Amino acid sequence: MFIFATIMLLLSILWFSLVMIREPRTLWSGASFLFLLLQSAIWLMAVLFMNSERIMANRLMMLLLTLALLVVMVLIAVFPVAFIGVFFWEGIKNIRREGLRPANALSLLFAAGLVIYTLVWPLFMTQIRDVWVFALSVILSLAVMWLLGIFAVFCFSALLNLVHVKKNRGLDQVVVLGSGLMGDQLTPLLKSRVDRGIQVMDRNPGSLLILSGGQGSGEELPEGQAMAAYALEQGVDPERIRVEDKSLNTEQNLLYSSQLFAGPATAVVSTRYHVFRALVLARMQGIPAIGYGSKTKWYFTLNAILREYAGYLKLSWKTQLLAIAILSLPVVLLACLSSWG
Repeated sequence: MFIFATIMLLLSILWFSLVMIREPRTLWSGASFLFLLLQSAIWLMAVLFMNSERIMANRLMMLLLTLALLVVMVLIAVFPVAFIGVFFWEGIKNIRREGLRPANALSLLFAAGLVIYTLVWPLFMTQIRDVWVFALSVILSLAVMWLLGIFAVFCFSALLNLVHVKKNRGLDQVVVLGSGLMGDQLTPLLKSRVDRGIQVMDRNPGSLLILSGGQGSGEELPEGQAMAAYALEQGVDPERIRVEDKSLNTEQNLLYSSQLFAGPATAVVSTRYHVFRALVLARMQGIPAIGYGSKTKWYFTLNAILREYAGYLKLSWKTQLLAIAILSLPVVLLACLSSWG
């Protein structure tokens, strides 16, 4: 058992390393990391099993392991309640501070959906008597479980793509994505993005700072121009600034900015929750890039990450439907056999 667990742990480390080296801008980065965590836990249990006699003979060690096991069990029991509670609380806070709009209610709706799925839905399923209605409800349950699992992988992938060990990555350009203006002034969120872009540029001597964003509704000038003016106020050398002022969304940000590239080594800067989807879009356009995130408020981040996840599902809806269809096949076959019988 220990040898097998060790082999699986080494394979999981290899898989995770290869994904992060070759192409981290996919969900495989998060999936391989979760698999690594699982194999690490299995390996640890195998080590404890091998040394069980020695551990049981040591009272202090046995006490510590018992306490550790109790802590883990409590955390597992509390986690679902805490998870839903955080989304409820932060969702209410987001609506109070940002206003009652559908886009601002995602955290609250997500938490309410989880409560219905975990408490109400099982009770509903126990009352179903028709085979095909029950099969449909099982398929719906599988779809929800799949999408929740993909959401977890999405979050881990997004976090992993924000980690950079080296400060100087030999970048040719740093692309800062726009996010809207107040008239002709940068919002605090957009200032944070530009500040982060300047920081990354300073750590990569010789790189250009590309400020990307067109003119939207209610804006007095293109975002790229306003961002450039702010960067100049921060003391950035005008020779290192490039402005892209035609784009109206993230896909266009990347497409139009690529026409200003000085070389292949690119960094994309956005708010933390938005970086991963921007990197996915860059990969789809064949742009090799790494991502850097600027800070934002926690209550806003939870709501925004759900919006980003919805955006990712829009990009990959065919893949998600195929996966759910494959998961549903056994349910449909069992329903057919039951109805024919």
